[in-house]
Formats: sequence, C-alpha cells, structure tokens
Amino acid sequence: MIENRAKTRPIYLDNHATTPMDPEVVSLMEPYWNESFGNPHSSGHFYGWEAEEAVEVSREKVADLIGADTDEIYFTSGATEANNIAIKGVGRFYSSHRKKIITCVSEHMCVLDSAFQLEREGFDVVYLEVDRLGFVDLNELRDAIDEQTILVSIMAANNEIGILQPIEEIAKICSENKVFFHTDAAQAVGKIPINVRKMGVDLMSLTAHKVYGPMGVGALFVSKKNGVKLEPLFSGGGQEKGLRSGTLSTPLCVGFGEAMSLAKNKMNNESRFLKSSRDQMWEYFREHIDGVRLNGCLERRLPGNLNFSFEGVDGASLIAALPDLAFSTGSACTSASEEVSHVLQAIGLSNKQAESTIRIGLGRFTTSEDIQVACDRIASEVIKLRDKPTHYIAAQ
Repeated sequence: MIENRAKTRPIYLDNHATTPMDPEVVSLMEPYWNESFGNPHSSGHFYGWEAEEAVEVSREKVADLIGADTDEIYFTSGATEANNIAIKGVGRFYSSHRKKIITCVSEHMCVLDSAFQLEREGFDVVYLEVDRLGFVDLNELRDAIDEQTILVSIMAANNEIGILQPIEEIAKICSENKVFFHTDAAQAVGKIPINVRKMGVDLMSLTAHKVYGPMGVGALFVSKKNGVKLEPLFSGGGQEKGLRSGTLSTPLCVGFGEAMSLAKNKMNNESRFLKSSRDQMWEYFREHIDGVRLNGCLERRLPGNLNFSFEGVDGASLIAALPDLAFSTGSACTSASEEVSHVLQAIGLSNKQAESTIRIGLGRFTTSEDIQVACDRIASEVIKLRDKPTHYIAAQ
C-alpha cells in the first residue's frame, strides 16, 4: 500500500513534525559515515582527532546561530533529552535549597512529563494556564514565583499552534527574582532570530530535525553567566563535560552544525516567503470555506505555521480523504495517544472543535504551486465531507 502511494509522493505540509534534510547537510555528513569514521572521544590517533575537530566545528556553528559561546553548547540526542536534562537536572541539583518549578499547560509533553516526575519526587510544580490565543499571563507568572522557585520553563514557539511566547519579558521576570529560565526552542530556532544574550535565557533546548538537519541529535545551551548547575540524568564516560555521557555521533553533529549554518544564511528570505505563503493560505480558506477558525494568534506566530478548525469536519477524515497531501491533526510527538490535544484544550476548544483541527507546517522546500494545490484540494474535500453525514461532526 505504501509502495503504491509512493509512486506519486504527497505534497509535504508537516514541517513541524520534521523537516527534510537539506542536500547540503547530507553532502557534508556523508564522509563521516565511512571514510572519517573515528570516535570523537578517541584522543590518541588521527581518526579520533579528525572526528573531534568536526564535532567542535559543528558546536561553533550551533553556538553562532543563537549567540552563545561554544563551551555553553552540550550535544544531546534531541530536544526531548535536552528538556529532560534542563528541568530534572536543575531541579535535582538545587533540591536541597529550593523545590518549586513553574511551567505552563501547553508545553510539549516531554516538559510536562519531566515536571510530573519532579512532582513525584516531592517538588511543587505550578502549571500556568494560557489565554484563548495560547499566551501565558505575565502577572500570573510573577505571582507564582516565590523564594522556593528554582526554575521556570516556557517554550519559545508552540509546536501545534505556532504562537511565540514573550520570552524576553519572561526572562526578565525570572532574572529579577533570581530564578533560572529554560525555554524549549526546538520549533523556533532557524525560523525566527534567536539570541540567548538578548533574550536573557539560562537554558535552551534545540534539535536538528526541525531545521533541515538529521534526526537523533540536538543540544542544550547552558549559560555560564549565572553559573547554572545541573545533575546529569545518567552515568557513563563523562563526555560533554560530564553532563551528558555517551559517544557522540560525528555525522549527526556535523549535520546539525551545517543545518544551523544554513539557517543563519537563509532565515530572513525564507521567513518572508513562509509568512507570505501562510497568510495567503489563511485568506484563501477564509474566503472559500465557511466556518473556519484560526487557533492561536496570526501576528505572533511562526512564519510557516497554520492551525485551524473546519466547523463540522473531522480532521482525521479530512486527512484520509487527501492522501496526496501530508499534514497533521496535531502534534506528531504525541501521536501515540488517542486523546485530544492538550494544547487545543488549553486554549478552550471543545473536544469536537479539537477533532476538527488540522495543522499545516510550511517549509524551505514548499513551493507556491504546492500551496495553491493544497488550498484547492483542502477546500474541495471539506465541502465534500460536509455533504457526507458519516464524516460530519456536530460543532460545539
């Protein structure tokens, strides 16, 4: 069945789930799979030195994109691991002094699950609500911080509805209260300008596969400025300065670094095109389909993100009716669960409204023709599904 579908590959509109690797990234990685195969932690011979140099050059590229120092970048297997290290690592290291964590209800599940684990260990965790657009209330954040608070974790860009939280303002509140601030920037990096100094964050999680790099590699930025200390999640050979043990994959690190370097060069023009294309799609749906609702805020949003609900149309049925398009009903990171998206619930959508929601993620390789075809096909199928009672769901 998959082989038959692959004869004509669908138009890819799910760049928040993952992005295709840029050909330049693939090309730079290639020698490190076979010819330059050394272990970057083998310090006694040429092959190890060669691999180590490649990893360190990549570390410099990652640091450069976000305005960090090279020795503030710790490679991980991705943003999920980075988030776990940041939240559990800070919490456990300072637990003898302070045991309160603040996050919000619309965070990625790896952040929420890390917070749940700390609760089981005796921490007090505050889950801030968000408004109907998805934003945290800064006054509520201020009120939640007390002398027991050690860490605030709020994501930079939401992986489902694409909204951009006021990170600089949040960081300022944390700094004024001598509280560490962590942000999950997996969806934001490479899409919008990121500078850890200007933003004032203490810890930032990154991943390669959301920015046209390989799956399986990411990084955690840990600021030297405020002397953040973390307890490692697991033991091993002491790689990554003892914070994250385990042999680094040289080709994956190389691919990550090159992806970040390309993002720096392409970001401005790419963002303008994606924002223009996103707005074009939204206007098309507003003009051609009744009962369409945008989820989140159009102005403070990732340039390539659209998340909307078609009144009376089940999102899963719409996807099934459009095998020539690849998009999502929600976050692929929680697709193993059949539960309604916690993000959509957090912004006040009913279960029926959430079930009628689709997420579109435009990306570097999305063309204007792709967008027009997608608009026409989605509009056509929404109308057809509304004429079929078996696929129609009552709006609430």
